[in-house]
Amino acid sequence: MPEAMIALWHCVRARSFRPLWMLEELGLPYTLRMLPFPPRAHAKAFLKENPLGTVPLLEHGLVRMTESGAMCQYMASLAPSSSLAVSPSDAAYGSYLDWLHAGDATLTVPQTLVLRYTHFEPPARCQPQVVEDYRRIFHARLKGVDGVLQRDGAGGFLCAGRFTAADVSVGYALSLAGSLGLEEGFSPALAEYWARLQSREAFKRAVAAEYQAALDQGIDPTPAPELRPFARPVVIAE
Repeated sequence: MPEAMIALWHCVRARSFRPLWMLEELGLPYTLRMLPFPPRAHAKAFLKENPLGTVPLLEHGLVRMTESGAMCQYMASLAPSSSLAVSPSDAAYGSYLDWLHAGDATLTVPQTLVLRYTHFEPPARCQPQVVEDYRRIFHARLKGVDGVLQRDGAGGFLCAGRFTAADVSVGYALSLAGSLGLEEGFSPALAEYWARLQSREAFKRAVAAEYQAALDQGIDPTPAPELRPFARPVVIAE
């Protein structure tokens, strides 16, 4: 385990939830620094820390990172003996890396266009056709996740037959879908998978941590009005 304390800059419900969830899964010590969303508009001083004005920003000694998927991979590598990492010598390593980065590049990106052109642009710039096109693209891309989950021997997770950092990455994309009302594209297998992820104790701790840190730091702990809160975990029959 690393000696230096990890500092994570985070907005409620943003992509920075991925590394926050990872920190709780791994039990790594960290400091959570909350920002209003979007920080480049509402926390100008943050631009001195990250000129992009985006979250997450992770600081660990001399390490500075701004990509949430890369942070998940980095933190898993800090504890290579944990079940969240997949070794390069493991046959599942390629699949692990693929899903780890697909969570953002493949699944989150189309949703950001839906979010932007329904909520963040002024009415004159809203683009219903863009929203519909990328809603369909997102739902089409879920077929890959669904196919893996229904494959014999998958164990209900994306790779290596167990919960890994790849599930954290993809899990956040599913949470964003629920926030945007896109969960109608979830198959029964996907809905069950997302419910199981939400039932993890580390997930619950991460949700509680961001809420308490927001209160302590004077940040509104509720999501933006247009985003729905995390759904309560669905109870799955044994």
